Amino acid sequence: MNAFNFLTEGRERKSGEGLTMMLDKGMGPVSLIDFLELSGDYVDLAKFGWGTSAIQDRDLVKEKTEIYRSYDVIPYPGGTLFEIAYQQDKVNEFLSEADELGFDAIELSDGTINIEQADRGELIGIVKDYGFRIITEVGKKNPVEDHKISMEKRIEMVNFDLDAGAYKVLIEGREGGKGIGIYDNNGKVKDGDVDGLSQKLDTSKIIWEAPKKDQQVYLILKFGPNVNLGNIAPEEIIALETLRQGLRGDTLGKIKF
Repeated sequence: MNAFNFLTEGRERKSGEGLTMMLDKGMGPVSLIDFLELSGDYVDLAKFGWGTSAIQDRDLVKEKTEIYRSYDVIPYPGGTLFEIAYQQDKVNEFLSEADELGFDAIELSDGTINIEQADRGELIGIVKDYGFRIITEVGKKNPVEDHKISMEKRIEMVNFDLDAGAYKVLIEGREGGKGIGIYDNNGKVKDGDVDGLSQKLDTSKIIWEAPKKDQQVYLILKFGPNVNLGNIAPEEIIALETLRQGLRGDTLGKIKF
């Protein structure tokens, strides 16, 4: 039982909605257990950011995935590592290693490189055949390149991935949340872009990368407490959940459960 439970309604989630994806940039196993004891109920997905898992000892990575899974959190390696495997024509080796290390999902992105749509569809099928959940990402990490993607193209890419079998699609926001995707150069949400995407897409299938508090507040107030949010820093997980449950001034009295 939580403290002060008589003051809170909590939030009920449908399967696959209200997800929080946390960005793990290199937590150690002991710190991870401490963190999950406090915050594990509020984390659904844990991304080992970009290529960080490739410079960690295999046994430690495996230990961490086991810890995550014991708390019902789905661990997966960052999309940049998949891009490297694709560039080196080692996707099958990458997937076999990910399986041995205990990852439950794979992120397919082309934020830095380019993957043709036909190849993307084939890769989604290959990942699924290995038994992984497939999470894709739409957007480029270079703001100049990302701005070249029209609203219509972004919508087309999301729907293509979902039709091909993606579990969820991330809308690129990076760790900084500025000048990319639905954010302007100051990190403010661009209302028109959010409206344009949400009117044409099933938002329950979207994970909005939203590393900054103001972004999280905006998306919670717009879509409700069970909006899917990603790239959340470990130290912000509890704070985010209070926003979702109307336990912080930014959302107090504004949340409908």
